[in-house]
Order: sequence, then C-alpha cells, then structure tokens
Amino acid sequence: MTLPELRIADWRPTKDTLHLYAQIVGKVRLATTPPRNHWWHAPLYVDVRGLTTGSLHRGHTTFEIAFDLIDHELVVRTIDGNTSAFALTDGLFVADFDARLHAALAKLGVDIAIWEQPFGVPMTTPFREDKEHASWDRDAVERFHRALDWSSSVLEEFSGWFVGKTSPIQLFWHSLDLSLTRFSGRPGLATASDLVNREAYTHEVILFGFWMGDEQTFPDASFYAFIVPEPAGLRDAAVVGGEWTSIGLAVLPYETVRSARDPRTLLLAFLQSAYEAAAGLAGWDVAAFESAWCPTAEQLQQLRSSALSDLLSR
Repeated sequence: MTLPELRIADWRPTKDTLHLYAQIVGKVRLATTPPRNHWWHAPLYVDVRGLTTGSLHRGHTTFEIAFDLIDHELVVRTIDGNTSAFALTDGLFVADFDARLHAALAKLGVDIAIWEQPFGVPMTTPFREDKEHASWDRDAVERFHRALDWSSSVLEEFSGWFVGKTSPIQLFWHSLDLSLTRFSGRPGLATASDLVNREAYTHEVILFGFWMGDEQTFPDASFYAFIVPEPAGLRDAAVVGGEWTSIGLAVLPYETVRSARDPRTLLLAFLQSAYEAAAGLAGWDVAAFESAWCPTAEQLQQLRSSALSDLLSR
C-alpha cells in the first residue's frame, strides 16, 4: 500500500477544525456513556468511513454519531432507523457545527448538555462562540482517514502479540491521537494532581500510537511509544527507526514510515523494539506476556533486520 502524504503544515487549519469538531462529538459520548477504567468510555473509533462514537444511550434510545469522511457528512443514527445529517464543508465554523449537531440530536430526542469548552489544546474559545475555525480540505481529510485506517490495522496486528490486558485501538479526541495500551498488571505510581492523568495511569502501562504532533513536542505526524512510570536508562535504549525525545517518548516520523520499502515491517519493528526496551527495563515478564500469535524470536529478529536494512539502504 502507498501511504498518503500527511505533512501538518499542508493542512493545519483543517486539522484544527476537525480536532475541535471531534472534541464536541467526543464530549457527547463522554456524557452519555457509563464511566470505564482509563477513560475508555471517552474515545472515538476508526471505521470504514471515518470516525464513530459507537453505540451511545440516551433515555430509551440507542444512537451513534459518525464522521463520514468519504461523503463528508456528520451523521446521527438511532436504533429505530431515524437519521439526521449535515454536510462537512469549508466555511462551517465550529460554532455552527456545534449548533447543528445539537439540533440533530434534539430532532432525534437524544440531545444532551456538554461542557462547551475545548480541552488540552491551544484553542480556548468556547465551541458556541468559535467563528474562527472553519477550514475543511476534503483531500487532506481523506488522506488523514486513510493514514488512520492503515495505522489502526498495524496496531491491531501488534496488539495480538500480547496476552495481557490491552486497550482497544481508540482515538482520544483531546489530543487527536490513535492509541493502544498494554498493562503489566502492577499498580502505577502516577502522582498527577489532575483527574485525567490520575485515571489514565492508575496502573503501569506502555502506550503506542499515531499522533499528528504539536509545536512543543514534535512538529509533524509520528508514531510513538512511552511507558509510565519510566524506568531508569530508557532513553539510552535503541529503538528501530526512531529516537527518544527529552520527555521520554520514542518517536518514529510518519514520513519515514511512508517512504519505507515496507512500511508495515518498519512500524512493527519500531513498536516491538520500543516495547522490549521499556518492558525489559521495567522488569516485565516479557516471555509470559507473549500470546500464541506473537512471532518467534527468530521471526522478530528477521523483522528488525529487514527494517534496519530498509533504513540503511536510503
């Protein structure tokens, strides 16, 4: 498969608009879903047409909100077959998106109040007042969807190699990143004062994912891995194709993967090498966590060798 280009500089206005749209929809999901550990009741999911909340419940009605990134629509469906939708187009301000979504929900009898304020992003204007963000580059959105779909498929494959507690592949709307989490089973050591991070890191975890980046951490789309709590010596460990940042993230640029001879092999080698480094230094029983579907030691070595050969040949 040829992966699409996805340089953030080419579509940042649209990315920011989509990010705010996703926060609004995500907050509806958060308000209508019973709490689950590690905020697993909050994220969105990648599907064949874009992003979805999955099934939500309001009163006696089950409904779903979906970003159709092929036909460029926001669609609300209920279990009784009713649908309400509106177009996602250039010029649709966040304030108008918010109003139209709540109108669609009200029409179907499932509207709910949310905290109308962005979370964890540089944009701070309340959703109802945001008349700034309204960019919608159809081609960029479709490329983003294809990148999400491909990344999700590789993370799903990698997820199957681990027999312990594992999260779904989910898109967290506060940072707009696709995420997979593995757990050691041991309690975490998180001391964060805020509720979000306290709940996210109640247990020792290694996280993997795909993120569009930000101006502070890394400037473009990248794959990542990190562990909480971080063991000593981690940032000196080798990781295939990537490097450790000053905040303890192993980062592999999306563009490096996109231009690889075999993108899947390179990404899997990166994920596995980051996992082995983090889990090994943290004292996880790596052998005990191997599932029946995990490649053998010889196959993993071949995976690493193939990825390194690809990188060295450039």
